[in-house]
This record gives sequence, C-alpha cells and structure tokens, in this order.
Amino acid sequence: MTQNIAPETPANDAAIDVHAIQAKWQSYWAENDTFVAGGENDTRPRKYVLAMFPYPSGDMHMGHAENYLYSDIVARFWRHRGYNVLHPVGWDSFGLPAENAAIQRGADPREWTYANIDQQKASLHNYGVSFDWSRVLHTSDPDYYGWNQWLFQQMYDRGLAYRKESPVNWCPNDLTVLANEQVVDGLCERCGAVVEKKKLTQWFFKITEYADRLLDDLNQLEGEWPTKVLQMQRNWIGRSVGADIDFAVEGREEKVTVFSTRPDTLHGATFMVVAPDSDLAAELAVGSDAETRMRFQDYLEKTQKQTDIERQSADREKTGVPLGRFAINPVNGERLPIWAADYVLAGYGHGAVMAVPAHDQRDLDFALKFDLPVKIVVDTTAPITGAIPVIEFDEAGDPIDPTPLPAPVETGEALTGEGRLVNSGELNGMSKRNAISRMIEILEASGTGRRAKQYRLRDWLISRQRFWGTPIPMIHTEDGRIEKVPADQLPVTLPQAKDLDLKPKGKSPLGAAAGWVETTDPVTGEKALRDPDTMDTFVDSSWYYMRFLSPGSTDAPFDPKDAQRWAPVDTYIGGVEHAILHLLYARFITKVLFDMGLVDFTEPFSSLINQGMVLLDGSKMSKSKGNLVQVTDEIAAHGSDAVRVALAFAGPVEDDKDWKDVSTAGATKFLARALRAAGEVTSETGVKWADGDTALRRVTHRLIADAPGLVEQTKFNVVVARLMELVNAVRKTIDQGPGAGDPAVREALEVAAMVLDLFAPHTAEEMWAALGYEPSISQVAWREADPTLLVEEEVTAVVQVNGKVRAQLQVSAKIGADELERLARADEKVLRAVGDKEIVKAIVRAPKVVSLVVK
Repeated sequence: MTQNIAPETPANDAAIDVHAIQAKWQSYWAENDTFVAGGENDTRPRKYVLAMFPYPSGDMHMGHAENYLYSDIVARFWRHRGYNVLHPVGWDSFGLPAENAAIQRGADPREWTYANIDQQKASLHNYGVSFDWSRVLHTSDPDYYGWNQWLFQQMYDRGLAYRKESPVNWCPNDLTVLANEQVVDGLCERCGAVVEKKKLTQWFFKITEYADRLLDDLNQLEGEWPTKVLQMQRNWIGRSVGADIDFAVEGREEKVTVFSTRPDTLHGATFMVVAPDSDLAAELAVGSDAETRMRFQDYLEKTQKQTDIERQSADREKTGVPLGRFAINPVNGERLPIWAADYVLAGYGHGAVMAVPAHDQRDLDFALKFDLPVKIVVDTTAPITGAIPVIEFDEAGDPIDPTPLPAPVETGEALTGEGRLVNSGELNGMSKRNAISRMIEILEASGTGRRAKQYRLRDWLISRQRFWGTPIPMIHTEDGRIEKVPADQLPVTLPQAKDLDLKPKGKSPLGAAAGWVETTDPVTGEKALRDPDTMDTFVDSSWYYMRFLSPGSTDAPFDPKDAQRWAPVDTYIGGVEHAILHLLYARFITKVLFDMGLVDFTEPFSSLINQGMVLLDGSKMSKSKGNLVQVTDEIAAHGSDAVRVALAFAGPVEDDKDWKDVSTAGATKFLARALRAAGEVTSETGVKWADGDTALRRVTHRLIADAPGLVEQTKFNVVVARLMELVNAVRKTIDQGPGAGDPAVREALEVAAMVLDLFAPHTAEEMWAALGYEPSISQVAWREADPTLLVEEEVTAVVQVNGKVRAQLQVSAKIGADELERLARADEKVLRAVGDKEIVKAIVRAPKVVSLVVK
C-alpha cells in the first residue's frame, strides 16, 4: 500500500475534501483487492448479489446510480454479516443503439461501445461501488459471444432452435424484426416506430416447450419476487385450459381445429371467425367466388396495417367479411357461416374461433353488427348450487322456461356469468364446470375434439437483420441443407465494420461481407454461405449471470463446480421494465441449462428487487429529451457519498424519485457532522462500553438490532433516517455532556461508521481511521445488540382529546391501563383541554396512547 491513509480531522464542513477522501479509499480498495470474492478455500457462507448490467450508451445517469447503489448496499451488508460476497459487473454491449450511433457518426460500433464502457467504468469506480473487478465481462467480446453460439447449437440439437417462415413484427425504422415482447402498444420498444407485420423465414427458440414449467415454477418465487412481476409473467405466458374442437368445412377435406375455454357452449355457436392474415383465411377465400376473393383481399390489406394491440381493443367497432364458406358444428350438425375478422389473431390458438355471441361480448358485438344469429345456452339466472332444476319440454322438444332470460340482442350485453346449461341436449341443467368436463368427454368419444391447453406465449424470435450482435453459427448449403458451424471453428467472429455499409436495408449487412459470408459445406466441402443474421441481444443477457462465475473459462461457458458454489443469484436488482423481456428469457435458458445437467436449480434469481425510476421534473430521463442528470457531474459537485446518501434517503426503493427533490445538500451536512464527530472522540479503542451514557447506548443498540431487518426489507431510507438520529444523539452527548470522551460516544460512532459503510463507504472508512482502526471497515463484523439495552424503561405516551394531541407523558414501559388513564386525566394540559366538558369515553392502549372523548 503506497498511499497515506491517515484520516482528516476537519474543524468544520469546509475543511473536508471529499474528492481527496474518495481518491484515497478507491486506491486502497483497488490495491488490496478488498471486494474480490473469496476462492474455493474460503469457508464463509456465500451470497451472490447482482445488479442488471448496464448498456454502454454513454455515461451513467442517475437511474444507473440508483440501481448500483442498491446492489452495493446489499453486497456491503452481507459482508458485514460474515458472508463471502460475489458482486460482479459487466456490460450488455451488443445491440442496435451502438450500431445506429456508429452509423450516425461514421464510426465503428466497437470503438463507440468500448469508449462508452471505459467512461462508465470510471464513473462506477468513482461512485465507490464494491464490485469484484476481477470478473468483468462484455457481451461483445468473442470469448463471451462464442458461448452464445455454443448454446444456440446445443439448443438446435435438442430441437429448441428452429427456422421457419412466419408473420413477424417488423420495425420500419430499424429495418429488423422484433420479438413480441419488444412491441409495446404497437410500437417498437427501442425507437417508437409503428410496427408492421411481414412474412420472413427466421430463427426461433422454442420457449413454448417450457410454458408450463415457466408458469408453475413462479410458485417458487412467491414472497421473494414482487407480486406485480409474478402477475406480469403469468399474464404473458397466459395458459388457458379447454378443448380443441374439430369442425368439418364444406368443400374441404381437412377439418378446422378451434380452441375454446368454453366447450360447454358449443351448442350456442352460430358462426365461425378466422384471422384474416392466417393461411386458413387465404385458403378459404380462394375457394369462394371472385367477388368474395376481392373483398377479402381488400380487407386483408387493411388488417395488415393494424397492430395486434389495435385489433384486440374492446372499444373498436367490429369489422369483417364473409368468406362464403360453411363449417359444420360437430355436436348438432348446424351449418355455421365462416367470416374473416380482425379481432381474431393468427398467432393465438389455431387462428380460428367458434363464435358464441350470447355468451361472449366480442362475438355479440360482431353478430349485432352483421345480423348473425344469437342463441342462449346458459341460463345465468339459474342457481349453480343445489339440485339440478327439472326442465320441461314442449311438443316440439324445446325447453319450457317459465322465467324469460335476458335477451343479449336487445340489451347488447352478453350473458357471461355462471348458470345452468339450456338448449344444449344432454348438458341441460348442468353447471358450467360439469358441462365443460362432459362436453370434452362427448367430443373425445366421437373423435371430434380433445382436452387441450393454449398459451399466449409465443416462441422466441431471435433473428436480427443487423451487424452488431452474435452471428448465428449455422451454414446454408447449395442443396438447401442447414449445417452447424463445426465446433472447432467457434466463435464465428464479426468482420471489420469499416469494410461494410451498416445502414439498415432490411437484410443483414453481414450478407454483403463476401469474405465473411462465404464458407464451405462441412459435409461435402462445397461452397456454402454463413447465416447472415445475428441474435437478439436478449440471448446475451439470458445467461450472463452464469459467466460471472467462471469468466476465464475457455472449455465451457462456466464451470459446473462454480455454479454449485455460487448460483443461483441470491439478490437481483433492476427495473420493473424488464419484468417480462429479460426475466422470462433468463428463466427459460436456466431451465434449458438444468435439463442439460449443467446446473442444479431451475430459477436463476432467488430474490428480486425492483427500483423505481429517477425522474427529472416528472419525466423519465432520456437523451432524446435532453434531461439527463449525469452521475459524473453530480459527483464532481457534491462527492459520491453525498449522492449515494441522498438517493438512499429519497424514498422507498420501489418508488419513483424526482431528482429535483433529492437533497444532496442535506446529505453533505449529515456526512460532515458524522466525520467531524469521529475526529473529536478522545477515548481509546478497547474502552469499556458499559461505562458509557445509557441513553445514547440505547439509541446505538436499537440501530444495531433493527438495521438488518430494515435492510432485508429494502427499507434503506429508514436506515439512513435512523443513522441521522444516532449521529444527532452523539452530537448532543458531546456538546451537552458527558462529552467526547464518553465510551458511549465512541461506541455509537463505531456503529455509525459500520452502518454508514452501506451508504457512504468513503466517509465510513475515514471515520474508522479517525477512530483508530486499520482499514477496511467493509470487512468488520456486524456488532451484536445488547438485549438489556433494547428493553424500554420509559416511553412517551400520547394523550388525545377528541382526536387532537393535547399532552405527552413520560411513563414506565410497564405501566398499567388504569394508572396511565389516571395520569392522563390529571395532566394540566389535558384538564385545560377538557374544561367544563364531560369525559364520556376513555380509550387506553398502554403504554403509548390515551384517547379521551368529551362533550
């Protein structure tokens, strides 16, 4: 160690050089590998703490500062609790922003990306985050993305990576495809352009193969992940249980399969609707007359200009065209006209639905618009418990219903409630649940249907038509085969960007890199072409937390022994905006790794903390709005510890915080007060604490006892408030007696420094040195609270009169209700408040509250 670590002992706030203190302790930590995780021989229990890694789009702003502050608080806390903590950092460095920025600047995406990484790395060092800098990774390094390619080929061998032609989401601005999760309200999640539909042959990961596990395993995370995130994941997977029902179509040999969660209402189906952009609709239209084909084609073109969100809106007026074809209801033989309508999506179920307008609002709206039949098959006025009602029939075989049912045609409202089946043959009188089970039995017995499940989740589209990403490690041969790039040729690295035109053209720039795209068929040795597309960058982030465990591994993506030692991640911190995209993909890949025998767990992140956003004047910070507050600027102005404390104190972790309301000035004064107090202590180390002031010791030991629970509940702002309370109590003891030599003052400031290390590590180290100890305070074990000091001997009892606080009484913590009421009634302030009124009621909750009601 070369630098001087003697503490400053300022006489006033102005004498503190926060930047010199920062530089001193950052140098110490770097030279001494203070935060490098212990190796195999470290016997301490382990904790893996991880913040979602940053994208290097420029310097860090305050949203980054909040994220890495919270992960640092957790990491530092567990070190104090005696754990061997892994707290790594890396960069999610592939992706469109780098490529687009490079195009705008005429630069190489590599140069732009790594320059930004250097800038962010310097900011994180200056911010004092206790990262293990020996494990840094960049997803754009070949020694990282080569394992993306290895994983792709492993999934290909297992049938989980495949290529097919499919309607895809197309961003007309970035000229690339988007996964469903990257389309938000019909817009490109990255650039905001209106997304279009386009048919392309693309690579997919078969995430639907894991749909049930992804849904059911969320139960493992109850109480550990935010409820909101769990619900968002469940909704996105969207499992529906029901039946696949086969409808014959006149003039078509193959039957049309429809999925329905309500097969019990099959007798009420009066028409069929198919998605206009489905292959089925096109085929059915071809079999119709010329006029129908023309109307369908016009309607299809209009539909293709709409987003799925728009098509699914319940408020839109229903549109559609008849296809001139008829399906046959398998339970009663009725002919059902087939329509194409945009409220049905090609991607859900089989792209066709049976319409039961009496009991589905969208179907009813459509039926009313086009004057289609409405048939009631559920009596929603009938009780669903008790004996099945006796149904009488007239001579024509129709049920006699003494109570007329509401008429959906007249009210415009579908009958969607529970009830008993009517007009449904042998299902008549049954409740919905029983009728569903019985109808599935009927369908299975007749061979016209079967029990089935459907999901909202769709397979993960990973192809991207851009340069700055992981090349897909496959080869296309002249005779149409697709072969894997031989393992000994991985990684397939990107060519030099300077040799390519990176401007988006709707196809990957890699296809024009003649020296790169041309290769040989690994089977025949003939000429062949590399796949020109790159992978979605969510592949990069789906397993990065495992690479941190073995960052130098050259023969595997990670060492399974390291995975056994460290994984899964104990605490994961990041924004709720990743609740679907990133978290779902990481969960999926973890389950694939489990099935491959590489890990022994099925969920990657045991606990999840979502922080709110840092706003400026009520708006989210962004470059496009020009309202970024840079971390570098704030540290230069106030010092990193003041920024950290101000952010931690600004409010609950999950709340949004407006930077204009964050008080760095207040944090600066608090830190100066704490550091100045540490410099005033005159007692020696090892002094006997029990000889100190008891009142101050109680405040100290309550903080020791309460802080762990508060940290684990992420109530960081409360811990800071309690720290301020302790420092104020120290100041009072020094200034008003017993003075700076009291053992309780030393004890309080040692505890304050230990707790302050979570929030203001540079100041905490400086206080620790001023108190006469060797660094680093980050390794100091958490003090144990003295239970005798946690027992309150006196408490403040509040006395209210008609709901208004009129007095405060210092009473014994063990006081009884009768004695507390007597003292309250006798207090002078209470007597004045009561006056000549009568006390009609006294509510006593000893030892804290007396509430008197007078009139």
